[in-house]
Amino acid sequence: MTNHLLASRRASAVPRGVASATAIFAARAENAELWDVEGRRYVDFAGGIAVLNVGHRHPKVIAAVRDQLDLYTHTAFQVVPYAPYVELAERLNTLAPIEGDAKTIFFTTGAEATENAVKIARAATNRPGVIAFAGGFHGRTLLASAMTGKVSPYKKGLGPFPGEIYHVPLPSETTGVTIDETLRALEFLFAADVEPERIAAIMLEPVQGEGGFHMPDPALYRAIDQLRRDHGILLIADEVQSGFARTGKMFGIEHAPIKPDLIAIAKSLAGGFPLSGVIGRADIMDAVEPGGLGGTYGGSPIALVAALAVLDVIEEENLIARANVIGARLRQRISAFASRDDLVRIAGLRGPGAMIAFDIVDGKGRPDGIEAKKVCARALDAGLILLSCGRFGQTIRILVPLTASDAILEEGMNAIDKAVSPRAPVEQGSTISAEALA
Repeated sequence: MTNHLLASRRASAVPRGVASATAIFAARAENAELWDVEGRRYVDFAGGIAVLNVGHRHPKVIAAVRDQLDLYTHTAFQVVPYAPYVELAERLNTLAPIEGDAKTIFFTTGAEATENAVKIARAATNRPGVIAFAGGFHGRTLLASAMTGKVSPYKKGLGPFPGEIYHVPLPSETTGVTIDETLRALEFLFAADVEPERIAAIMLEPVQGEGGFHMPDPALYRAIDQLRRDHGILLIADEVQSGFARTGKMFGIEHAPIKPDLIAIAKSLAGGFPLSGVIGRADIMDAVEPGGLGGTYGGSPIALVAALAVLDVIEEENLIARANVIGARLRQRISAFASRDDLVRIAGLRGPGAMIAFDIVDGKGRPDGIEAKKVCARALDAGLILLSCGRFGQTIRILVPLTASDAILEEGMNAIDKAVSPRAPVEQGSTISAEALA
């Protein structure tokens, strides 16, 4: 079996709407390493897009799943409930930065989490409107796409979208938008489009993921808190990408000066198994009538026991502190790259904990998405899986497992050193996907 043969079969069998950043096909993986079907080894700095904070196939996670497989795999929690659902909810309710008592419900995907958070907020407030931010990403289902603040490729040709979704610019040092500009946009929104009393919730990523790893100006949280007090608008923290120790906190919103009313969770929650959820204030979570929430596979017992093991690993291996150590090492190396004049131009090094990103720019400091894709392609040729993101595709993001060894981190950074050298050609081989260079 070869990557080339599988890529040809994929092109015939799978629609082009699901793109792949690489044209390698996985054969096996352990912690922060992956081997393709041809036996080539890669260091993984993508982590399945922030899913593998505890690494590929952590032994504790695999053991929990194997034990569960011998008991039962599915009953549907709405039919016959089971203990792991309750146990994980109890642990998350204790960990989450929610004011007062909390409750948790489980689903399968990140989009389900963000959409159900909106459903809960609408039920609790009896209002339809949602405010989200330009550059935000909240999923690919219809309501989630409507909340996502980027047209191409997530909305282009896919509308119409649900109404009562409004966007304002995100104030951040790296977006170039000031808090005054965002507050003015909110004033215009409330004057021209919708009264604040019609808004159920504000949906916000504590660190924008797909948008380019931008953190909101802290003043935004103070403004949101004022809107909560004045108009009863709820705050939903979308922690799908930033949660579970990635940012040097259990939840990214813990870097903010306020606590959210609802938290959408997924990705690294279950160490590679599909699980998502919503954590929220108990009085808000109970606003939906019995039967109004759920899903056939929501809260799979397999994924739930994996998630319980993930929480154990985060605590036992001190991964919150480890995220800060990893981030400091990454920043040090990337800062050194940015100071050199023999490499592609690097700007905007940013991100909390081990949620690190930097931009590739041209000679005039403008975003250079084409060169960023080439950087990712050269990284792959050097044995490193690396992803880009951002409004113009100019951002290189690093989501290495928090369980990666120092040696693996160094190996990955050495590969980035090669990847940001414009003299290193992109090999035209089976490891580069058409999408990666498009």
